[in-house]
Amino acid sequence: MLKKLGLIIFALIFVGVCTAGVLYMYLMSWADRPVGTAALEKLFTVSPGQGLKQTADALQQEGLVSDALRFTILARLDKKDKLLKAGEYFFSTTMTPKEILGQMVEGRVHLYRLTIPEGYNLVQIAAAVAAAGLESEKNFLDATRNPEIARSLGIDADTLEGYLFPDTYYFPRGLDSATIIATMVKQFKAAFKPAWDQQAKAQGMTVHEIVTLASIIEKETGAPEERPLISSVFHNRLKKGMRLETDPTVIYGIPDFDGNIKRRHLETHTPYNTYKIKGLPPGPIASPGALAMEAALFPAQSDYLYFVSKKDGTHQFSTTIKEHNAAVKKYQLRKRKR
Repeated sequence: MLKKLGLIIFALIFVGVCTAGVLYMYLMSWADRPVGTAALEKLFTVSPGQGLKQTADALQQEGLVSDALRFTILARLDKKDKLLKAGEYFFSTTMTPKEILGQMVEGRVHLYRLTIPEGYNLVQIAAAVAAAGLESEKNFLDATRNPEIARSLGIDADTLEGYLFPDTYYFPRGLDSATIIATMVKQFKAAFKPAWDQQAKAQGMTVHEIVTLASIIEKETGAPEERPLISSVFHNRLKKGMRLETDPTVIYGIPDFDGNIKRRHLETHTPYNTYKIKGLPPGPIASPGALAMEAALFPAQSDYLYFVSKKDGTHQFSTTIKEHNAAVKKYQLRKRKR
């Protein structure tokens, strides 16, 4: 009797194991099949604190998996049910349930591209951040003008103007302004080579002054190869105690500049009006790139004290005011008459 009962129990266990094995193989087969063959991408959000069941139900509702229950069982069998990371994901209907689960476990969230061109100032950078959907323009701008944030990042300035390095970045949505800013400042520090600190001292300038000069060079440069020459003009003028007399600094000091610089702007005293102040303005007027900073540190050897735009992206450089006035007449006044 006991032998017979044992055989029955063994048979039941065997059937149970076989059934479980079949079900497991069926589940694994399902986990390796996408819900469809036509690629349809959808942005899917996992909110902080969102549980597995809610996530699985949402995936089924979005048409990304065919069965929320099976997805839940899959996650639990793989012991990944408590490992899902919050964030935004781009899922496709051609992805398998296993791939979708793996992406959420690894936290491979969707990244938003943010490109900051060389010569952008804080206002323009804040607008680009907002346009990328990463943060509000006001919040970001307020953070960049917070002296405490600047000091915490090792920047000895009241704002981060000039220190948000121009580059292409990829950020997930949901980051605060301070985190985005920290990444850009880290990129600035990586670009500003250790040897450049010594070169700044050799020029008798601080890093802040170099970044300030580089930002002016960046705004004045139309042809990249002219950066060292433009730098030489500013270095020569600084050494002679001449005013820099550069329009971009004046424009930076004008609130709500409308794009048309007027004589009254040049005659208005502001900390950034280099037609009125001697030396450099109090800080950068934009974010310079690495080449502009290099030009500020290593200017070309020249006697030039002036330059004027040829209206083709390049400049005419001069050593005397007489030569400069002739160049202005040639490249500026005649073209205005036309």
